[in-house]
Amino acid sequence: MNQREVVLQVLRGQAPAYVPWHFSFTVEAAETLRRHYGTEHLDGVLGNHFAGFGSGVGFFTDLGNDHLRDGFGVVWDRSVDKDIGIVADAPLKQPSLHGYALPDPLDGRFFDGMAEGVRREQDRFRIFSIGFSLWERAWTLRGGIDRLMMDLYDAPEFVHELLDTICDYNITQAQHAMTYDIDAVYFGDDWGMQRGLQMGPKLWMEFIYPRLQRMYGAVKAQGKYVFIHSCGDVDELFERLIAIGLDCFNPFQPEVMDVATLVRQYRGRLAFHGGLSTQKTLPYGTADDVRAETHRLLELGRAGGFILSPAHAVEGDVPLENMLAFIEEAQAQR
Repeated sequence: MNQREVVLQVLRGQAPAYVPWHFSFTVEAAETLRRHYGTEHLDGVLGNHFAGFGSGVGFFTDLGNDHLRDGFGVVWDRSVDKDIGIVADAPLKQPSLHGYALPDPLDGRFFDGMAEGVRREQDRFRIFSIGFSLWERAWTLRGGIDRLMMDLYDAPEFVHELLDTICDYNITQAQHAMTYDIDAVYFGDDWGMQRGLQMGPKLWMEFIYPRLQRMYGAVKAQGKYVFIHSCGDVDELFERLIAIGLDCFNPFQPEVMDVATLVRQYRGRLAFHGGLSTQKTLPYGTADDVRAETHRLLELGRAGGFILSPAHAVEGDVPLENMLAFIEEAQAQR
């Protein structure tokens, strides 16, 4: 049984041959592992079960002094956060799309090498990623989440127009991606905080849900799986998300969700990818702590519904021995 088939067992609600995994790392953490393993190509060493395509955060032009401009015209300051950064300037300084157009969703760079890559990765589960896929893309274009939050009240028609425009962009890109032999489309967005939704359930239902329904529906219409990412406490949304086609949820933070209860509750209806604490255990625990938590998650996942991963990309402050602990625990299953 290959890696793709094991992931499919999980998504179908079956007890898998073993618990599959997919691990990701920030720039600094990945460099630590590359030095340890003596290779630039971590996927082969880690045994990751997903093969990723697309460019989740888009493309950037280096402006110098740790500043970069993305394809949407947003300038990012990476002087501290080396992976994405913080918004330093944005094109929509007023709540209006007048004079602004999104970039080409079919830019060839999103699909460069994809045909060959898909053929090469037949043994792994193939995912096309669209990052910052709605709410995050909107607030970065406005230059900050505070501005878009105010727009929800002060300029709701603009927000509806902006979100519809982003939604159309995503659907166009996803539909082209699905002409390749992929298994799933992964939409990245953040709606949650440590406690509840950033905008509350009423506004989420008004502004976010209708666009998700369109995006997920376009993917399901092609017989593909829908994966999403949202940080924070968002489990109140699971029933609504399942109803419009969600198959797998990430990152599944144990600090804000009861991982064991939710896996058992939704097994067969929704799979989870994540679960290993990146806020507490990985940076502050011992290697033995990491092994113990990883072992508990693997035991939980043996009945299905779970793909092992840290709850987010592993940060650079995680000790090497802690990273090796969960990697080795996962690989020991095989």
